[in-house]
Amino acid sequence: MARIERDIINALKFYQALGFERLPLRLKSGSRRPVSVNKETAMKHLREEIGDCKRCKLEKKRTHIVFGEGNPDARLMFIGEAPGREEDIQARPFVGEAGMLLTRLIEKMGLKREEVYIANIVKCRPPMNRDPEKDEMEQCTGFLERQIDIIRPDIIMTLGRIAVSTLTGNEKLKITMIRGKVFDYRGIPLVPTFHPAYLMRNPKDKWLTWNDAQKVLEILECGHTIPEEDV
Repeated sequence: MARIERDIINALKFYQALGFERLPLRLKSGSRRPVSVNKETAMKHLREEIGDCKRCKLEKKRTHIVFGEGNPDARLMFIGEAPGREEDIQARPFVGEAGMLLTRLIEKMGLKREEVYIANIVKCRPPMNRDPEKDEMEQCTGFLERQIDIIRPDIIMTLGRIAVSTLTGNEKLKITMIRGKVFDYRGIPLVPTFHPAYLMRNPKDKWLTWNDAQKVLEILECGHTIPEEDV
């Protein structure tokens, strides 16, 4: 084994022993994903840290925490707003009717559901499927951000207004105006589209979401970061 290879391995073992999940390097915007010691282990530790979460009022009526699921080394990550009834029962994201629509979109993109990663802004179901409130999102988005840091996907596709507004920090965004545009989320291209639940009520707009999905596929093919939109 070459000396440089031994040095790299020893360095990785050293940082792993200290508890680092990836090398402590600050990457420039647009850099490729960082080296991960073990993404599956990092995800497991994050889930354990969340535990039986009681950090906000959503814990009072939830059945299960919906952490997220998929490939921790996914190139594409989907982010919605909150679990619904079926998600709360099964502890899995996007498994109800809207979830089936998302799964069909993923398959139409030439991918399998297990190849991508799916999560939400909040991990517990809001009562009556209402929008998550600001204090609830503030308690939960830090965990989502760490999921993104672990996965470091090539691109993120947000589903609905709340997801894109939260990740961009701009509450004034209107999904009808910005869907299909490309934003920059900490060096990762982000493409917003409609939430599948919206498409169930407005099936005529499915072709718009398919256009957005094609843009995502183009970025995956090109493999580069798009300049940030003015938000």
